[in-house]
Amino acid sequence: MNEKKLGLPSAISTGVGLILATSCLLVIGQGSGAIGNSFVFSMIIALAFNAFTALSVSELDAMMPQLTGGLAQYTLVGMGPFVSVLTMVGGYVIGMTVFGSLEGTMFGRTMAMLFPQLNIPMPIYGIALMTIIIVLNCRGVDMFAKVQNVVAYSLIISLFAMGIMGTLLMGKGEIIPQDHSLNGNIGSILGLVGTAFYMFVGCEFVVPLSPFVKKPEFTIPAGMIGSLVVVFLMQLFCVFGFTNYVSFAELAANGSPHMLYGIALLGEFGRIWMGIVSILAVISTANTVINSLGYLLSGMGRINLVPDVFSKKNSRGAPYVSIITIGIAMTILVVLSLVASDLLNFFLKVASVFWIIVYLFLHLDVIFLRFRMPKVPRNFKVPFGIVIPILGVAGDAFMIWGIDNDPDVRMKVYVACFVTFVLLGIYSYLWVKYIMKKPLLKAVPIKEVMAMENEMYYQYHERYALKVNFAVNIEKKEISDQEGGKKNG
Repeated sequence: MNEKKLGLPSAISTGVGLILATSCLLVIGQGSGAIGNSFVFSMIIALAFNAFTALSVSELDAMMPQLTGGLAQYTLVGMGPFVSVLTMVGGYVIGMTVFGSLEGTMFGRTMAMLFPQLNIPMPIYGIALMTIIIVLNCRGVDMFAKVQNVVAYSLIISLFAMGIMGTLLMGKGEIIPQDHSLNGNIGSILGLVGTAFYMFVGCEFVVPLSPFVKKPEFTIPAGMIGSLVVVFLMQLFCVFGFTNYVSFAELAANGSPHMLYGIALLGEFGRIWMGIVSILAVISTANTVINSLGYLLSGMGRINLVPDVFSKKNSRGAPYVSIITIGIAMTILVVLSLVASDLLNFFLKVASVFWIIVYLFLHLDVIFLRFRMPKVPRNFKVPFGIVIPILGVAGDAFMIWGIDNDPDVRMKVYVACFVTFVLLGIYSYLWVKYIMKKPLLKAVPIKEVMAMENEMYYQYHERYALKVNFAVNIEKKEISDQEGGKKNG
């Protein structure tokens, strides 16, 4: 029986649901608060760089379709195990952990604004959310799987509606008189491109749909680009709406600018509406991060990129070690950013740099594989040769360089990322050299990486290792017997 294939609308909705998170609304507040509506130009540049990434990921998926490890396996083929471990653990696992913790932080702030009369400390809300999600995922039950689309569309429709209402001055609140002209200087606009980048990360999560969509060579890249455009349009209206009803200073300083906007736009009804939608989105996003990272770490454990303990599963089939580890790390970050409110913005910048580094290496994978494997079949290729991947590398490097307009904040972010990657570099070197026992930078053959998807690959290698060990032991015994015979003689 032929299964019904998904079309482009499903791919776009999946991308939008994964890209969009309430922490993106924090970025809108910070960017708009810093340079006003000129932040739109920063968003456009960040959108272009993320679109370049979508094209590069599409080509890698076309070369190595239906790989569950995706990004880790692409880099194994492109640049070898050392870079794969470094970027996946440092750039992706840590980056997504920080990203998920920001959602928990937003949850605590939103709950505190919705129910101030309860006087419950904000960290308690975050801890409770993370605990529930960890327990549910360890039981192998994704409570929100059936309502993910409902949650995502509720958020999309609500933000489109509220953004358009604010843009067209249809709210009940007082309109704030402030300069709405797009007159930001080029330096301030470029300096916030790295911040705006965070509003569009995650489009690559459309790639796992490739086995289930019609014409994946078209649907996957179109789905990623389409989701980026939809998110941009929605956030564009939010920028103009936010700045019509909330002052730039309040947007920049508040940790929940979307709640301020909801109240300013529609009063009590706006507070409740924005609060409910935000809570649902936070739960959905945090749950997705813990679940996907848990299985990602488990998959990396299977192919020996991280310790095998992360691949352990309980009786319900859930990778409980990975889930608990990620969940605890996220909970700690939630508490830290809620106790010290200035850390929220800092964590956001750090998460952006980690994720940008992953995207940068994906572009490099495309460039290297174009030269090394020009004849490998690709049912999708990035147009214009390697021009777009090169622009992507340059853009990603530029966004890291200008992650914040404040030199002090920028340096603190650099130091945090540098220290993290030095430690991870040491770990990656030792792991690849002495545990994997592979050359650090030697690319793994594409056929072998694709074979890793099959369980027989591991059974074969286990049997092969047993045969080798058995043969070595027999040889040692024969040598020992011969030496013993000579002595006796």
